[in-house]
Amino acid sequence: MNWIPYVILLLVTGLLFWELRVCEGAHLGKRFVVWLYDLTASRYDRIKGFDFDWEQRFLGEPIKDILSAIPDARLLDVGSGTGRLSRTLFSHWNVDGLVVNLEPSQAMLTIGHQLTQSERMPWIRAYAVPLPFQANTFDIVTCLEVLEFTPAPYETLSELIRVLHPGGWLLITNRIGWEARWIVGRFFKRDTFALVLEEIGLRDITVYPWQMDYDLAWARKPYETKK
Repeated sequence: MNWIPYVILLLVTGLLFWELRVCEGAHLGKRFVVWLYDLTASRYDRIKGFDFDWEQRFLGEPIKDILSAIPDARLLDVGSGTGRLSRTLFSHWNVDGLVVNLEPSQAMLTIGHQLTQSERMPWIRAYAVPLPFQANTFDIVTCLEVLEFTPAPYETLSELIRVLHPGGWLLITNRIGWEARWIVGRFFKRDTFALVLEEIGLRDITVYPWQMDYDLAWARKPYETKK
């Protein structure tokens, strides 16, 4: 009996499962990734198991402190999903400003918009590259659990920085779980991520453990030097 076809089938099935389950279709193109999120949007919050009290403490409160100090502050959340970040701010919003939610999945966007209906929190359907905004537009740009699923992480980082106002803050996650290395070409080693952010021009970088599979980094875009 020839076992080779069965072995090949088993390997292909395993690779496909890995790509879909762990990599979330990252190597199959951004449209495929978005399609997967369209399929799972109604179950997304349950799958992720968000603790919104915890989210408010470690996301909402630090961001609110920065926004509160900036008149007419503008925040861009790239890959908003179902409005994870907006919901941490929505319940105790008391600053003058705008939170723009950017999400390519229509199903995720629809749910997020329903959960955060506010003129101060508009939703836009678009990809991270290119971002549909002029340079130096936002005081804070956030990108949580998204970078490793974009086609070109360095290009994504460049776009995030481009729309960030000089002196503004980038808040971004880096995948560090044991599966990360298998998302080939899409992750940064844990001990080099701060250096990567520094090399692309960011300053005041702080990286600390975020969740089981992620680190979270705060980094600042330098003020423009007068010539």
